[in-house]
Amino acid sequence: MPKKRFSGVDGDSHASSPLRRVLIGAVLLAVLTAIAGLLAFLTRQESPAPAKDSASAAPSPASPSPQAPSDESGSVAPPSTSDPIMFAKAATNALWTYDTRSSSQDKHLAGLKRWMTDEKKYADWKSVTDQVPSAVLWTRMRDNYQHASAKVGEGHFPQAFKSALAADPGAITDAYIYAVTVTGKQSIAWKGSGAGAESRSTTLAVQCRPHQDCALVGVLPSVAP
Repeated sequence: MPKKRFSGVDGDSHASSPLRRVLIGAVLLAVLTAIAGLLAFLTRQESPAPAKDSASAAPSPASPSPQAPSDESGSVAPPSTSDPIMFAKAATNALWTYDTRSSSQDKHLAGLKRWMTDEKKYADWKSVTDQVPSAVLWTRMRDNYQHASAKVGEGHFPQAFKSALAADPGAITDAYIYAVTVTGKQSIAWKGSGAGAESRSTTLAVQCRPHQDCALVGVLPSVAP
């Protein structure tokens, strides 16, 4: 069965999403001309870069807890960490990994739900579900035993994010949401065949409040370099 990407993102749906609404309103409008939605998100979260250079503002890294798969979904549990890059890399691995042979779409989504922030004001669950095949397609993939594994490479704060927060370092202290771009490879296999590892990248919104474990806010519609 040919592999398929599942972006599922269109301009109208994201224009009304909670993530876009929150981030667009908080950004320097002058910077957002051509790519308003993306830059709005990035500028809002750009504080991490300057913060990371400053001991007082940076989120303190913490070693992640061992990631044990859940009993039902088979998905990996979110790590216990206050480092947005470490968390984003782990979340990307969860987003790029699935196994239709052993898990239903509902169970897979339930596993991903555990990664989300519980602050409804910021959580953009739709941007996450858009990364997952529909229930009908999942069933067809299951008929062909399709499954995917991921190998995550590096993660970093996008340049636009760092530049915007350099201009307003205090902006991060409202929602503590960071933009993190992660690169890596995904391998997809199905009955009797499969594809080699394909390079991929994504930009996630990650919330890391002081003295709390990080949580996923959403997935940006475009990758920020």
